[in-house]
Order: sequence, then structure tokens, then C-alpha cells
Amino acid sequence: MGFIDTFLNNLPEVQPPTQKRLAFNEKLKWTLITLVLFFILGLVPLYGLGANALQQFEFLSVILGASFGSIISLGIGPIVTASIVLQLLNGSGIVKFDLTSHEGKKRYQGIQKLLSIFFILFEGGIYVGMGGLSPAAGISPGVLIFQLFLGGILIMFMDEVVSKWGFGSGISLFIAAGVSQSLFIRAFNPLPSPTNPGIASGAVPGLIQSLSSGDAVNAGLMLAGIIATVVVFIMVVYGQSMKVEIPLSFGRVRGYGVRWPLHFFYTSNIPVILVAALIANVQLFAKLLANWGYPILGTFAGNNPISGLASWLYGPQVVRMILTNSLSMIDLWSALVYMGFMVIGAVVFSIFWVQTSGLDPRAQANQMLSSGLQIPGFRKDVRVLERMLGRYIWPLTVLGGIAVGILAALADISGALTSGTGLLLTVSIVYRLYEEIAQQHLMDMNPMMRKFITG
Repeated sequence: MGFIDTFLNNLPEVQPPTQKRLAFNEKLKWTLITLVLFFILGLVPLYGLGANALQQFEFLSVILGASFGSIISLGIGPIVTASIVLQLLNGSGIVKFDLTSHEGKKRYQGIQKLLSIFFILFEGGIYVGMGGLSPAAGISPGVLIFQLFLGGILIMFMDEVVSKWGFGSGISLFIAAGVSQSLFIRAFNPLPSPTNPGIASGAVPGLIQSLSSGDAVNAGLMLAGIIATVVVFIMVVYGQSMKVEIPLSFGRVRGYGVRWPLHFFYTSNIPVILVAALIANVQLFAKLLANWGYPILGTFAGNNPISGLASWLYGPQVVRMILTNSLSMIDLWSALVYMGFMVIGAVVFSIFWVQTSGLDPRAQANQMLSSGLQIPGFRKDVRVLERMLGRYIWPLTVLGGIAVGILAALADISGALTSGTGLLLTVSIVYRLYEEIAQQHLMDMNPMMRKFITG
């Protein structure tokens, strides 16, 4: 393992800050710089691009944080795919990492980066080789693959910049940015719809026009999309505010205690990101294989899968079908299978994420004890604290995974203005980002309190 560790340690990376805690303005600066750069890269077209068969998958590009046809056409797909593969390998015991030690965590992160680079090359080759992004006449496919590789590497390092120098993670930031842009356009776009030129594309102006012209069906569709979006938003915010607070005390300061919060969505949005990226990859590869003449994963009618695995992992818009009187029994079964896959996938990835990201009871207990905290009335022992935390963390992990899976699936099949999964992710990301910014601002405003708590 010596050679492997040496190789992993020499992989290029973004250096973390030397100071223990970055100032609020510094974190905000790097977060905004990275966000602006992400939008700029999404406007840089691929040189020598001919046919762009991926352009029709706008709903998948939002989840993947990609802009098909640009230099960041791969988006966060390779990074998330690498995370999924490594978590599955580690969780099944095929490859084992000691995530309780610093060396084990560093080796895990190095392997994940190496896998990300591999999947950047692999997915870039698949997109070009299978006709998703075809080179123009006289342009070598290698030119497009190199540009996709360059864009994928930039996204990977931008994610590191945000994780080490900014707020949250780059993956979450890119998803939130793409979904917010899509949601704003679909809600307020005044331009005519390509499928219905007499009505605006945006739900709000389209609803007003439909009501004024007496088009009840189209008005109902627009209103259903707006209501579904608002309901999901409210439910996610409510779920984010639910938490269990564990009373702890400072062993060296008598009479002073704090409450350690454990959120209902304990693993936040990460499991849904992983499940959504997995489904997005299945849909993309199914379409590319079908275009290539090998419909192994399913066949398509336009952009919609009609058979195979791809059709069962596609959330049908049940509300739209009810309003247009086109709902069939197979659509109901497809919706149930899609919801079941989302729920089971979210629970599985929640458990894996807790085990691999330092959110398990033992890691949390060690973090509490290192901060000088302990349970009032109990001796200062990591085993006691770990046992007590385990009563809350594992149920929250499972129940939170079930809840986010159901919410994401319901938003998809109810016809929200943007991808239901993307909407759920964005609300969760923005809420957590707000909490992190507020906490950072509080610590900067009260340096004496920070010094007292951290020692």
C-alpha cells in the first residue's frame, strides 16, 4: 500500500486554508466566485460540436449540474458516480477502508478522486462515441473528449474550492444554481411555448392567459404545477426544521450546557443526489444505447421511455394525466415502482453516507468529547455517548431517507415546475446553506464565544 498511498497523496488538489477557521467574507467570496465561474463555463460551447442529441434531456441536465453542449456537459455526473461506486464497494466489503483513522479517510478520498477522473474520461468517451455529442465534419472525436475532460476536471476542482474555502459543497451549489435558474424560467418566462404558441411558457403568465381565454385544461395544468411546487417547498422547509436536540454540558464549566441538534433529514440531500444521479445516468445511457441500435435498457418515444428499465425509473406526471384524462393502470404501477426505487435508494445511500462521512455515532461522539462536551449525569466515556447517539442517529438516518425519497418522487409525479428531485435538493441545499452562513456569521460576530466553546 506504500506505493498506492504515495501516488494518491501526490494527486493534484486544492490546498486547504492554513488558518483554522476562515472569515465569513472570505468564504462568501470564494463561493460567489465559483458560482459565477460555473455559469460562465455553462455558456462556453464545445468547439467542433455537430449534433447535440443530449439537448433534449434538459430535466436531467438540471439534476447533473450540467449544460449539455457546453464544456461542462458532464456536470457532477462523474463525481457522483465515483462516490456511488466507492460507497457500494466499501459497504459490501469488497474494498475495505478504515474510516475511523486519518490515513484511511485520506486513502478513501484519494481513491474517490482517482475514480472521478476515470469516470470523467469514461463518460466523455461514451457521450461522444455513442452519438450524444457528435463532432462536426472534419473534427476528430478526441477534440470533443478532451474538452469534456477539461470541463470535468474544472468542475472537480471547483467542488474542492467550495468544500474547503466556501460554504457547503460544490456539488450542492451547482445543483441549486441549475434548478433555481430552471425554476425561475419555467415560472415567469413570458415567451410563447413551442408546443402551444398562443400561451406563454412560464406557469404564472401562462395561467393568466389561459384563464382569460377560457382554456380550463391548460389553466389547470399551470395551476397544478404551481401548487405542487409550493407544497413541496413548504413540506421540505418544515422537515428541515424538525430536529432532535441532545442536552450536553461542558465538563470543565459547571452550570453551562448546550443542545446538540440532530436534524430529521440527518444526511441532508446527499442520498437524493446519489439516487437522482443514478437514475439520470440510466436514462442517458438507455437513450444513447437505443439511438445506437441496442435498446438494452429500454426504448423511447421522443424523450419519454416506453419500455424496459428506463420506463420503470421514469416518474410519470400523474396529475397531468388525470387532468388530460389519459391516465392508465400501467402509469400508476410505473409511479409506484419509481417511488419505491427512490425511497429504497435514499435509505441505502443514507446508511452508506453515515458510515463513510463521519456522521456515525462513534465519530459524532468523538467530536463531542473533543469539544469538551459530555452527557449531564454520565461519566465522560466515548462508549456511553456513542450508545446514546445510536438511539437517535440510525432511526433518523432511515426515516429521513424515506421522507426525502417520498417527497422527491411525489414532486416528480405531481408535475412541479422543475424536476421534483431537483426542487427538493434545492430547498434542502439553500436551507442548509442559510444555516451554515448564519452560524458562521454568529461566530464571526462573537469571537469570545467561539474561543470559549472551541477552547
